Amino acid sequence: MLTGSSAMADLRTKVLSFQDLEGWSEDDHEAARQVFLNTCMDFDAPDWKTLCAAASGLENARNFFELLFRPVLIEDDSGGLFTGYFEPELDGARTPDGRYRYPIYRMPPEAQSVTKWLTRREIETTDVLRGRGLEIAWVDDPVELFFLQIQGSGRVRLPDGSHIRVGYGGANGHPYRSVGVELVRRGVYGSHQVSAQVIKNWVRRNLTEGLELLRHNDSYVFFRTVNKRVTSDKGPLGAMNRSITKMRSVAVDPRYTPLGAPVWIEKDGDYPLRRLMIAQDTGAAIKGAQRADIFVGTGDEAGKAAGKLKDAGRMIVLMPIQRAYAMLPESVL
Repeated sequence: MLTGSSAMADLRTKVLSFQDLEGWSEDDHEAARQVFLNTCMDFDAPDWKTLCAAASGLENARNFFELLFRPVLIEDDSGGLFTGYFEPELDGARTPDGRYRYPIYRMPPEAQSVTKWLTRREIETTDVLRGRGLEIAWVDDPVELFFLQIQGSGRVRLPDGSHIRVGYGGANGHPYRSVGVELVRRGVYGSHQVSAQVIKNWVRRNLTEGLELLRHNDSYVFFRTVNKRVTSDKGPLGAMNRSITKMRSVAVDPRYTPLGAPVWIEKDGDYPLRRLMIAQDTGAAIKGAQRADIFVGTGDEAGKAAGKLKDAGRMIVLMPIQRAYAMLPESVL
């Protein structure tokens, strides 16, 4: 699933053996197989559909992967980089009051029919959406709402302890502009100092100026409720429109890695990882053959852990055997 001639030209592919995967024998292959089964029924290609049918037929999960796949290292010139992402959990209510004042909106019909709609500033500082019944809930923190839009999905914790789960419902068509980069440009922080938590703290300390900073990003994300699709005990919906799993699902660049494919992750850093995961999500910033975003979980602690994750390493894609060898350049065959 390599698309685009320029992308193809810069790629290097190599079929490895499972003995080349550091720590392979120590992983929980059954846990990975269960996550694979969550999405493999959505494959269209015959070889992948065959593997999905076989996934529950072999008693030993490690044998399933070793017998029916081959590890393929797909590299470009950008090198390996692993980051983390999470599902935010916000405090909110179904009706507004003095505390819950910031609405989470569904996408208005007129925004669905155009390539580019109003900017974040125009949406937030006018009455264009107010009073139209597009509000899913109101939350108490505009900063967390902003980062909910960056993540694309999350949970709203209601006063009675129940939750509303929201997923990506569309966007206004404007490109994302980094507020972290803008803080560096203004000289507020050095590039090595900026993180999601640093941005949140600065905006809260300087709320008026901080909200103006957030409006530097013209992009605005709308949501939809997904409670019927995803129960509270499962992870949020990924790009395959099915639940993703903490520390077993990754976001990848689908130009290089097929969604639903198993991927072997090797990275060091403060949290070394040798683990078989499943490519079940994508992200606007996830570009490149060796770029992946690891789903860390839900809530504040997961957010802190995700913010600290930024490590080099390598990712190996497990491909159906014939497909793996078909990816090799002719000079290797």
